[in-house]
Amino acid sequence: MASGDFVGLLGDADRLDREALATVDGALRLASEADLVYSDEDEIDSEGRRSGPFFKPDFSPERLRSEPYTGRLSFLRRSLLEEVGGFSAPLDSAAEWDIALRVSERARAVLHVPKLLYHRRAGEVESGPASSSANVQAVQAHCERIGLPARAEADPRRPGGCRLRPALAATPLVSIVIPTCGQSRAIRGEATVLVRHCVRSILATSTYPEFEIVCVADEETDPVMLEELRTLGGERLRVVAYDQPFNFSAKVNLGAAQSGGEHLLFLNDDMEVITPDWIERMVMYSGHPGIGAVGAQLRWEDERIQHAGIVLEKGLPGHIYYGAGGELSGYARNVLVTQNYLAVTGACLMTPRDVFERVGGFPVELPVNYNDIYYCLAVQEQGARVVYDADTVLYHFESSSRDTKVNDWEKSMLLERWHSVIGADPYSNPGLRYGEPRPGLLRRGARLARVRLSR
Repeated sequence: MASGDFVGLLGDADRLDREALATVDGALRLASEADLVYSDEDEIDSEGRRSGPFFKPDFSPERLRSEPYTGRLSFLRRSLLEEVGGFSAPLDSAAEWDIALRVSERARAVLHVPKLLYHRRAGEVESGPASSSANVQAVQAHCERIGLPARAEADPRRPGGCRLRPALAATPLVSIVIPTCGQSRAIRGEATVLVRHCVRSILATSTYPEFEIVCVADEETDPVMLEELRTLGGERLRVVAYDQPFNFSAKVNLGAAQSGGEHLLFLNDDMEVITPDWIERMVMYSGHPGIGAVGAQLRWEDERIQHAGIVLEKGLPGHIYYGAGGELSGYARNVLVTQNYLAVTGACLMTPRDVFERVGGFPVELPVNYNDIYYCLAVQEQGARVVYDADTVLYHFESSSRDTKVNDWEKSMLLERWHSVIGADPYSNPGLRYGEPRPGLLRRGARLARVRLSR
């Protein structure tokens, strides 16, 4: 019965901000190709008191598979809503999530208005067994429509949320490139050669059948230890000699050139695999059209968070929740949510070989810092997304790494090259600072996310 160009839903106990419709209308007039628009939201009680603001990112396809984060206030172009068949009655409580997925698959663009325009009545969100089952059905159907080789399941850590398990139809060769100089340090109280420990964990834990390991070793690396590596890895492992001054970018580029995998997995030598299907998980994303880089959740030996995605403020990157306790789930539980970021750390990063070659590899002009940030931004310049997979987890014994001080010239190089991209992080929100709310800084206007169709 609706006659408007756009259709939205309003809960009978919820409230719209007095500026909501005018703000959305103004944003759509500036973005005529948008087929889905959504805003930030909060909760309101029976006394009209507001709390629990949800400051959302710009459009994140991977996050929308994990949770129905677009929520309300959402408007869908009526012609596209009709084209995809309208709301699905059998899914009942998951109908809104389902329609957001189906519309986003075909939308020319998705528009985020970063203002609190919707006030949801506290306690109104349904999250029982029936809704969980319907949510899984909606996400599974979406994965099948777009050809993502995944099996959806309810996430017990996030009521109402979903997580994906790999359901790969093929297992292409993955080349794990590990730059090393054979350094040692204490791990769990014992002196340990890091690269040997890393390779052992890969071989002992990984369930993916098709991978090779390419260790790029400096000249000073102990030859006896390298021979032990070759024995340990057998036919899966080979050592490539590197005889130049330290340059992380040059080392991994060399390793990539000497490898044969369809996917390249760059891995620091101070890592330990925790998740058995970590390679399957990363291939699930890296092999999907529109995705150019995949990162993991990294933890220190004491379980504190080292990496759960990278955000940029005023153009400079930082690890979200860096050093926080391992029990932290983050703002809106975003440590546990697979989603998009501008960048992920190169300590564990998978990328399709064809994307790597199109981008030109890691920038040798940045031998120590920011080379991974630069690479991820270059990937997105090619029109591909960067994914943080919350369910791929590794230990990172980072204290063994080289000096992490960032020089001014490194900052300047990053800012000068990418100033047009990193002025405002699309996967953060002006209401947040490194993942935590900072009230009072909501901006006016909206940002448009252009959609790369994956069907």
